[in-house]
Amino acid sequence: MSSHDAWRYAFHRHLASTSPEPIGIVVDRAEGPFLYAPDGRRYIDLLAGIGVANIGHMHPEVIEAVERQIRRHHHVMVYGEYVQEAQALYAEELVAAAPPGLDRVYFVNSGAEAVEGALKVARKATGRTGLVCFRGAYHGDTMGALSVVGSKIYRTPFEPLLEPVTVLSFGDGANLEAIDESVGAVIVEPVQGEGGVRVPPVAFLPALRARCTEVGALLVLDEVMTGFGRTGSLYACTRSGVLPDILVHAKALGGGFPLGAFLASEALMSTLAKDPPLCHVTTFGGHPVSCAAGRAALRVLLRDDLPRRAEVVGARFRARLRETLAQFSQVREVRGAGLMIGIELCDPVLTTALVETCRDRGVLLGWTLHHDHILRLTPPLNVPESVLEEALEILAAALGDLTGSARPGA
Repeated sequence: MSSHDAWRYAFHRHLASTSPEPIGIVVDRAEGPFLYAPDGRRYIDLLAGIGVANIGHMHPEVIEAVERQIRRHHHVMVYGEYVQEAQALYAEELVAAAPPGLDRVYFVNSGAEAVEGALKVARKATGRTGLVCFRGAYHGDTMGALSVVGSKIYRTPFEPLLEPVTVLSFGDGANLEAIDESVGAVIVEPVQGEGGVRVPPVAFLPALRARCTEVGALLVLDEVMTGFGRTGSLYACTRSGVLPDILVHAKALGGGFPLGAFLASEALMSTLAKDPPLCHVTTFGGHPVSCAAGRAALRVLLRDDLPRRAEVVGARFRARLRETLAQFSQVREVRGAGLMIGIELCDPVLTTALVETCRDRGVLLGWTLHHDHILRLTPPLNVPESVLEEALEILAAALGDLTGSARPGA
């Protein structure tokens, strides 16, 4: 048995699977916008680890920062008690880059953990138990985060969850009166990811902010997917001028390493340090290696103005997608913001076949969790446009072969 066959055997025999038929691509290495199989086959990665690799895989400045940190120390003590350079300086730079008023960072390991922390802050600070989320929302799979996921299919097997939770229509400003003085927190994605790459009307987030302020509920913005330039600005909320009470961050935050965070004011965050102290702790949150990697990635992101590039390149790529895919009646819509792009197809059977065919031809993409007929594309923000064009040609040809429609230029 070859070493790669041994990997496959161990994968299928000993790893807990998250689906009945795992994709099973054997990854030997990754670089920039590409993954490589052991036989040298190259895949264009239009997922980037579901929005994690915003500056591409194995960026040399991230690797250098990791190597430098790992030669000094790994884990030394629970987060928040020892002064560690990587944590402290990354927190400082995050606060400087974040929307105003968010002057404290609490590092955790993932987006779901960050949501859990944000919900705990909201309940403790307001003394209210009510929570509001939106249909199509995805905030993670831990019990608290799952409570505010806007799809019953994922919540029902694990109920009872946190209560009371009110689920409202995303993007609909007319139903915001349901947010009242019993609500401690309203959690929302500025652009829904798993809900189908849905961009709300321009007036929605400002109206939501105003309603939360009116009734004293905290507004929690989940920027796990949209943060760090994905939608064309460093944080999606700044595009609408909305300032959250708590901002949730993860995915690209760690530069490819496990890291999440929630940011809030000193007044809000101090609720976790008293009555009683240590009422929210984490063993590995803010791991120094992850913080070193994330700090290096943030510096590359800002220096190279990748949020602006995502806006410009994303607009051009969406236009090319619409132009090229217009000949296919099975394509209903191309939408998104920056380099967070959704392609809505007519049915899930075609969607699954298209994902598989593109994978066989060297392009990686996938459907969203709540909608199995919508493709999501989240490539690295520095992906060359020539690579996007190559991927588009493969996508269009695969769609043509699957539907019997003429290929572009035919």
